[in-house]
Amino acid sequence: MTTHSTLAAPPAAAVAPARRRAPEGGSKLERRRQRWGWLFVSPFLLVFALFLIFPLFYAFGMSLFTSTLATGTKFTGIENYVKAFTDPLFLEGLLRVAAFAIVMIPAQLIVAMAAALVLDTLVTRLASLSRLLIFAPYAIPVVIGALMWSFLYSPRFGPGATLFDLVGLPTPDFLASDTVFASLVNIVTWQWSGYYMVVIYAALRSIDPSIYEAARIDGANGWQTAIRIKVPMISSSVVMVITFALIGTLQFFTEPVVLRNIAQGAIDAAYTPNMYAYSLAFSYSQFNYASAIAFSLGMLVFAGSFVFLFLTRKQSGLKS
Repeated sequence: MTTHSTLAAPPAAAVAPARRRAPEGGSKLERRRQRWGWLFVSPFLLVFALFLIFPLFYAFGMSLFTSTLATGTKFTGIENYVKAFTDPLFLEGLLRVAAFAIVMIPAQLIVAMAAALVLDTLVTRLASLSRLLIFAPYAIPVVIGALMWSFLYSPRFGPGATLFDLVGLPTPDFLASDTVFASLVNIVTWQWSGYYMVVIYAALRSIDPSIYEAARIDGANGWQTAIRIKVPMISSSVVMVITFALIGTLQFFTEPVVLRNIAQGAIDAAYTPNMYAYSLAFSYSQFNYASAIAFSLGMLVFAGSFVFLFLTRKQSGLKS
């Protein structure tokens, strides 16, 4: 027994160094893979830094200075930010985009959810065509879509004028001061509902069909299955859609800019915070204050998104 144990010891000792060397070879291979990974990612990181990170830092630095003809450029710290949050034009624009968010986000969510639930139940050949037709408005550039709607809204040469004349009714002015809000809501809802529908539809298709079969066996009809099973199971996708819609609405810019020239004074240069910053920078050359306005809006967008995600996550935790 003593001889057997003595003879068996050398192989164990010989194997031990090999086991210790294996992690070293693996770590070298892992480091080599990481170096290649960073090499392939570096072009993107370079472009990302040059066209996003550096401009952000540069713009933030500009927002801390004030430039005038009398005093030149001087460091003023957060003075521009204090001025921004007491600026009635900026605050009025914030209230306006908040009103847009309150109206547009539920409208977009209802349209997208209804379309996705209907398409999820279709098994005919028209299902793919229907998805494509609903998604098509999102594929149209925002500027082109806004120009198209400006033609449709025109009280002089748009098709709406012809239709109202046929029934003997006066043609309403969809771009007047009291109607332009609803007109813009309609444009944005038409533009983005298809995109949100695709997100919700993809989430619906990922649900196990056996769950629907169990619901049918329990006697649930189509409406009960949609409300009590489908919608709760895609709550995370709905939260993501609402977050995207919230961020996009608070940065409202393109549609009112396109319609401004034909809205007969209903849309001014400070209609939204982004429009106000754009006007300050390129109409009045107030680049420092415009940068402060832009960063103030960015901070509000980040804060609003963070609070919404925190509240929805907290509610999910309570439910679970």
